[in-house]
Amino acid sequence: MKKILILALMVLTAICVGVFAGGQGEKAAPDGAPVTLKWAVWDYAVTPYYNSFIEAYQAKNPDVKFECIDLGSADYNTVLLTQLSGGADLDILTVKDIAGYSNMLRQNRLEPLNSFIRSANINTKLYGGIIEQLTMNNEVYSLPFRGDFYIIYYNKDLFDAAGVPYPTNDMTLEQYEALARRVTRGTGAGKVFGAHYHTWPFMVWHFGLMGGRTIADGNYQFLAPHYERALKLQDDGIIMPYSMLRTSGTHYSGVFYNSQIATMHMGTWFIASQINALDRGEATSKNWGIVKYPHPQGVQAGTTLGSVTGVGVNRNSAHKAAALDFIKFVSGPEGAAIIAKSGNFPAIMSPEVINTISSMPGFPKDANSKEALNVYQNYFERPVNERMAEIEVVLGEIHGDIMAGNTSIVDGIRQMNERVTRILSR
Repeated sequence: MKKILILALMVLTAICVGVFAGGQGEKAAPDGAPVTLKWAVWDYAVTPYYNSFIEAYQAKNPDVKFECIDLGSADYNTVLLTQLSGGADLDILTVKDIAGYSNMLRQNRLEPLNSFIRSANINTKLYGGIIEQLTMNNEVYSLPFRGDFYIIYYNKDLFDAAGVPYPTNDMTLEQYEALARRVTRGTGAGKVFGAHYHTWPFMVWHFGLMGGRTIADGNYQFLAPHYERALKLQDDGIIMPYSMLRTSGTHYSGVFYNSQIATMHMGTWFIASQINALDRGEATSKNWGIVKYPHPQGVQAGTTLGSVTGVGVNRNSAHKAAALDFIKFVSGPEGAAIIAKSGNFPAIMSPEVINTISSMPGFPKDANSKEALNVYQNYFERPVNERMAEIEVVLGEIHGDIMAGNTSIVDGIRQMNERVTRILSR
């Protein structure tokens, strides 16, 4: 509690007041009254799109003022809820992640948006299924503006050296595994692994979640074939051993930069990291590309998993109409263009956004890499569930035991079912 109070006091010193005054007086907001909107954010100083959003909005609403309340990144969700519990007069709430969204819903902090979405004619289909996953009790409480999703990265030089065709944008899991086996080469320190499973549990779970399943219902039998696949790849030397990765603390970026792995499934945030590594001379191969995530049989190509950042309105805001108008702008096509120009991925992946991202210096220039950015369906890794943090701790512990060979798949899944069911029954 003492830590939270200290953080809350620090927040009061991090308010960007009056920086975006935008005029002599306050313009009438959509509700007909002058307004200054207070926006809860994190890492304001190093996140360029906050300023860009406000400047672009003020170009059309020159007298609307903003106060950006920087709550910091590490404890953002905790500090935000502390502020709201204390009656802070925030208007716009940035929803950092699904865990934060779940917690705000549990405390009834967010304004319901269904009626606004209808009256403002917001096309929810632009978000590729995200809005449906944000729906709780038939109501939406946040509009997404940022999003990352998983793709396959591959080293073209390693494929060329092995004489193996490059990955494609429509691979089943079986085709992806066969490709990884073909491109695996060598032994010892010079070995090239055909694929890479980072230590995060979701690296195995993803392929079981692509049909719309969830890790929050206490039934994990559907993960069995995906653990079987991962352990077989590990035993056959196609991927690096889980225990070695954990013990050494090996980061996925290093093994890709050093051309130790031919393919890797990772989030779109790594595109910028790879480009920057090449600029700094840290990556050994400039010849790389991306393709869509491989999919199980019967699942549409372009289906993937990811996460989103959203914006909502404080249920107790005194300026709801103005705040709603602003979050519509931030989460809409204009906001998406601003996010893309900053080098980040918006929740709306329109053709214009894809053109912007694929035109970035250093982005692979082949057609397949650009096409990889077209998403058919983006499922959340973590579903909206108030017990998600507890569930993930349990599942992560058992995942480590299965991958390290300390627990069988059968026994591990039995433990998952039993322990998560107990959590859900409390």
